Amino acid sequence: PLGSCVVVPFGPRSLVGVVCEYAKESDIAPEKRKTILRYLDADVKLPQELLELTFWLSNYYMHPIGEAVLSAIPPYFRAENPRPVSLQWIHTPEGLGLPESALKRSKRQQEFHRFLLTHGSCSSEQAKQNGFSRSAIKALIDKGLVTTASATAEPNASTLQLLKEPAKIPNEEQQQAISSVRFHTFNCSLLHGITGSGKTEVYLQLASRVLQTGKQVLVLIPEIGLSPQTVERFKQRFNAPLVELHSDISDKLRAQNWLDAASGKARIIIGTRLAALSPVHDLGLIIVDEEHDSSYKQQDALRYSARDLSIYRANKLNIPIVLGSATPSLESLNHAAEGRYQHLVIKQRAGDAKAPRYTLIDLRNTELSAGLARESLDALKHTLAQGKQAMVFLNRRGYAPVMLCHACGWMSDCMKCSTSMTLHSNPRRLHCHHCDLRQSVPKQCPSCGHPDLQIKGLGTEQIEEQLQQLLPDTRILRIDRDSTQSKTALKSSLATIKSGEACVLIGTQMLAKGHHFSNLSLVVVIDADQGFLNPDFRAMEKAGQLLIQVAGRSGRETEQGQVFLQTHRPDHPLIQILIHQGYNRFAKHLLAERELANMPPFWHCAVIRAESKRAENAKSLLEKLVEIYQRSFPPTLSTAFLGPLPSAMEKVQDRYRFQLLFKAETRAELKQILIELANELNSSALAKRVRWSIDVDPVDSV
Repeated sequence: PLGSCVVVPFGPRSLVGVVCEYAKESDIAPEKRKTILRYLDADVKLPQELLELTFWLSNYYMHPIGEAVLSAIPPYFRAENPRPVSLQWIHTPEGLGLPESALKRSKRQQEFHRFLLTHGSCSSEQAKQNGFSRSAIKALIDKGLVTTASATAEPNASTLQLLKEPAKIPNEEQQQAISSVRFHTFNCSLLHGITGSGKTEVYLQLASRVLQTGKQVLVLIPEIGLSPQTVERFKQRFNAPLVELHSDISDKLRAQNWLDAASGKARIIIGTRLAALSPVHDLGLIIVDEEHDSSYKQQDALRYSARDLSIYRANKLNIPIVLGSATPSLESLNHAAEGRYQHLVIKQRAGDAKAPRYTLIDLRNTELSAGLARESLDALKHTLAQGKQAMVFLNRRGYAPVMLCHACGWMSDCMKCSTSMTLHSNPRRLHCHHCDLRQSVPKQCPSCGHPDLQIKGLGTEQIEEQLQQLLPDTRILRIDRDSTQSKTALKSSLATIKSGEACVLIGTQMLAKGHHFSNLSLVVVIDADQGFLNPDFRAMEKAGQLLIQVAGRSGRETEQGQVFLQTHRPDHPLIQILIHQGYNRFAKHLLAERELANMPPFWHCAVIRAESKRAENAKSLLEKLVEIYQRSFPPTLSTAFLGPLPSAMEKVQDRYRFQLLFKAETRAELKQILIELANELNSSALAKRVRWSIDVDPVDSV
């Protein structure tokens, strides 16, 4: 059948492929045709709806169909001989007809028999949790009372109530948002709620309505760090099977969860970007939390947007989709303004919580301690003295971004990339965050031999060390990618924060969005200027979103939070608009600039990137594309290009990178250009010596 996963001969190897279509005839001679070796498990297949979705994905994002289709299959099933992901036992008809006490002579067999009568099936994980021995199960199998079954068999109808806890009473704005979503038909709603306004409660009540009809709910989150609390909130509310789909779970568990989503056994599916391509049985609602987050756009291989893909999928399935954010993307805001999205606004914080109060700290000619101005440090101490929590935010991990020699000017540059290597303290090393190159820290300057090497700039590790010296009796928690590498580290730190213990959190953007810390009353942003000087046309939008999101972690209960923004440019007009007039006014200002510049969302963009160990090869390929474009498309006011130009980081992993930006007033015009250039790339001899990619709707254009 279409969508089946099969093992096929490919040269000397055997590979897993997917049956996408049937041909009535073939141009390949019969003696050269090869036969499918075998089918994988019947449960491992792409439903027709998902198969068609990958076809659209390939066409829209200009990516090979094979890679698009295989991206929807978990890695566990791409192996030639995948083992069964889970074993499950059910009664045979004979076993199902036995009374509960029929096996009283064998206590262990009777316990297992009773479990099956109550639950209908038992997985290997459940057997382990309940202490059922394999010998007792084997004895029942030998008697013909129990048999194995697919772990994705349709579950028995649950007799449990759907709700574990009663739903909260929504306020007027939340109720208006809930009532505005129309079910059993496609509609895209932008849920624009300020930080702390209770968007999650809206999600839960919408999900409840869908689950009551027997349908599934798909919830997308931008980062793995938000998974524990999102899963916890849904498990607290619902008695419904829930699975997670993200890269932080084992391949085997991810494969099992994928099967459960496909069979309908899983009623709630929560995951990151990759979950947008999960199979579903009867989906009734899609929720995209923090819809503005650039993590929803894959930055390598198949460069797709999980948010945009989900909107297309909801349309095809004729179901509602809700995009939630306190700082919506400019694209979504523009769609809402033009009536393509339903705009649901929540301006009131949940309960008695008040919006935080902002204070700008001018860093010019200011002495700093642990990266903090005196006003910030005093506010931090005052907050701790009141038994409250404070967050120090710096979106730069490591100890310091660069080491240098004061004598000759040597810097700790990466030998493979056009950037410096970051100094880390534990373990002490130099680390390139782009190519992952790691080196020991030199004891003297590699260039002139001078023994006095200096560090420049601040990282989260240095802030942690210096704050611990300034506040020796205070618990300091650093949360960044380095401190949360173990699977339990993040969960443990979040548990400490939620306990309400007075402490200082030091974090990167991992802490900036989605988290609810009830005792956090102060946020200090060490460098509010980060992002405002980036050449990327989206940099201002991202910087504003990050500041509002991190500020929104404070004062989420009854006490008003405080936000200290440390900046060298307190008079920057966009910072002034952001903190005094709010994100809406800030976004309108940026939209006006975008419209004047013919940039998204008013025009449509694509970037063609080329990289090679020889810079001239990458640049020459893009120059050739410009020649073809100018020859094939006459000059017009509705299309334009820029480049080829070196990327903002010109060299990564010993490869020189160049890019070419195309933009057009309509998608049809842009598509026509890309098809013409893609044909050239696929046939060009030079393109075979260069890594190239087409990025449609890029979120990073430099």
